[in-house]
Amino acid sequence: MNQQFLNVSLSPHIKGPYSVPQLMGRVIAALLPTLTVGFYVFGLRALLVTATAIISAVIFEYLIQRFILKVQPSIRDGSAVITGMLLAFNLPSNLPWWMVVMGSLAAIGIGKMAFGGLGKNPFNPALVGRVFLLVSFPAAMTTWPKPLLHRMSLTDGVTAATPLGILKEGMKAGEPFRELVTQMPSYFDLFMGKMGGCIGEISALALLLGFLYLLWKRVITWHIPVTVIASVFIFSGIFWLINPDKYPDPVFHLLTGGVMLGAIFMATDYVTSPMTKKGMLIFGAGIGLITVMIRIFGAYPEGVSFAILIMNAFVPLINRYCKPHRFGE
Repeated sequence: MNQQFLNVSLSPHIKGPYSVPQLMGRVIAALLPTLTVGFYVFGLRALLVTATAIISAVIFEYLIQRFILKVQPSIRDGSAVITGMLLAFNLPSNLPWWMVVMGSLAAIGIGKMAFGGLGKNPFNPALVGRVFLLVSFPAAMTTWPKPLLHRMSLTDGVTAATPLGILKEGMKAGEPFRELVTQMPSYFDLFMGKMGGCIGEISALALLLGFLYLLWKRVITWHIPVTVIASVFIFSGIFWLINPDKYPDPVFHLLTGGVMLGAIFMATDYVTSPMTKKGMLIFGAGIGLITVMIRIFGAYPEGVSFAILIMNAFVPLINRYCKPHRFGE
């Protein structure tokens, strides 16, 4: 006699109008403006790094599922493409291709498939790959090509410091922030993306366009991105008010580094973020606070990746604390 068994999957059990491939497709569409700016600023190298990360991520996911986990490969759902794309956006465009491949292996193998695959990973896979590369190859991960040069060239021979790098070195030397600002692009240029940095973090305008698209398509809600941005603004603003000569103003923090990219596309990952709106607010505030603390007091000039991974570890506790009432209570 045939029997029907319930297949119980991991929570949250939410029925929505989109399938996983449809959701991933909308995220990819939201990332296209950022990729376009990255190509304009850094040239063909930005596209090559992105393509290398995506292709290697898809291949590694297929091989691990097919030959190690021995399950049906799920590369058609688009999640590996998103992982590769976000990993590339967190890398400098002059990173050697074999390092990009190693980052994809760490992202897929360690950050995702080691926990069972999509829906089971506690940490954002793309950030796992980025931090792996940052710890393993710190020199290569902090060597930035100068923007707007060699736009269509395969070789980036000119390098330049990022605004956060200039800030960190200047703070160590005791230079006041008002003098350091003169060595950096204007805030308008920072907003548009005319600065050094990772491929996908340079243009706040392009990232905000993607954010509005995701809100329009109801792929994400405003809670995490707005809370991360607001908390970075508030906490950095407190230090700026205490000593404006030593600490940069909040606008500088928002327009430089990976705050926008992390808040909109990394922290909002369904699997590694809280389920409730209250939990999302706590999660976002924690990311903003840790980011500011690392940027001001840490050894690294950037802190978004570490902040998101740290708060990923607290998501089970946040979900437990912010557990909604049972039906009928």
